Amino acid sequence: MLGRLLALHPKLIDLALGRIERLLERLGHPEHKLAPVVHVAGTNGKGSTIAYLRAMLERAGYRVQAYTSPHLVRFAERIRLAAGIIGDARLTQLLEECERANRGEPITFFEITTAAAFLAFSREPADALLLEVGLGGRFDATNVIRTPALLAITPISIDHTEHLGDTIEKIAFEKAGILKPGVTAVVGPQPPGAAGVIETQAERVGAALYRHGRDWSIAASSTGWQYRGRRWRLELPRPGLLGEHQLENAALAVAAAERLTGFHLAPEHVRAGLAEVVWPARLQRLTQGPLVAALPGAGWALWLDGGHNASAGAALARQAEAWRDKPLSLVYGMLKSKDAERFLAPLAPHVAAVRAVAIPGEANSLSAEAAAAHARSAGHRVQPAESPLAAVKELVAELARPSRLLICGSLYLAGKILAENG
Repeated sequence: MLGRLLALHPKLIDLALGRIERLLERLGHPEHKLAPVVHVAGTNGKGSTIAYLRAMLERAGYRVQAYTSPHLVRFAERIRLAAGIIGDARLTQLLEECERANRGEPITFFEITTAAAFLAFSREPADALLLEVGLGGRFDATNVIRTPALLAITPISIDHTEHLGDTIEKIAFEKAGILKPGVTAVVGPQPPGAAGVIETQAERVGAALYRHGRDWSIAASSTGWQYRGRRWRLELPRPGLLGEHQLENAALAVAAAERLTGFHLAPEHVRAGLAEVVWPARLQRLTQGPLVAALPGAGWALWLDGGHNASAGAALARQAEAWRDKPLSLVYGMLKSKDAERFLAPLAPHVAAVRAVAIPGEANSLSAEAAAAHARSAGHRVQPAESPLAAVKELVAELARPSRLLICGSLYLAGKILAENG
């Protein structure tokens, strides 16, 4: 079914709104029948921010739907109804309904599957829908929502340059395309070029901004961290997801919760949501499967992260600083479309050894040899490996003492790893 939908357009990505607007009209405009929408754009942290906000809202007793991408193991992960991830039979039924309505006309895979998601969400009761932009914002298929309840923009960095432009300013312009007249946008920490573009676009369309550093801020405390906004002054625990960058994601979710009107969220709901959040492949420790079984035992640990751009590499490097008690080595694989050297360079001072692998079953993956060449150029001591399992076994044999191994470089690789070790 999904393979058939991939053939409906010669390009996997073709940013425009006309095709999905045509299909949604034929489907009776399900996008007009949704629960209040929180629309989230940005480069890094969109999924984590949504996971935090969902956990807070659910703790307060609200029924929450979520649309995220890409998936890790099963496509159905992208569509979360209030009762949980959509069932395969229901998903197939909705996709077939969309396929019939589309009548064989050109439409991208993301567009038609987004239409199916809107159908699913429109037919199930919920109090809120957390909607992640797939790519960019301005021409993303999710940007057919004309009156969201709230907008959020996570930190913007260089990524997807072939589609969004090769500067921070160009990318920020595309992300700011989700801004709507009269709708508040909660904005996370931004580089100066991105911040200026967002402010200009907000003024142009008449959107209100709730900005980090101006309207809300965070600070470390002896027990965790402090959030300071226009209404809320909160003492909060460290977020449940590991990594200093997760503090930024958690804080943006708190700021969004503060500005989300029509919902009652008490401090205890915020604290519990932050502590209980679950979001796979974001500095996730693996505890089962053949890769874990390949470790010698006590003192060894295997971690997984799907970050794949320069900002993600910098975030992992900051975590590596906190992991100084034992050596850190990488198993990494990456898509050809990503800038491997910019991802790997910040990690070079912290990593003992690297094994480069091809992403299993992924046609757009760098070969192990090409991935190794990029790692070498970024300053790493690296060898290609035949598979992730072979890479783990080689690193275990090479390293002289218990170590941390981190599998990283791609959400597609993370998905393959979780399918066998999740």
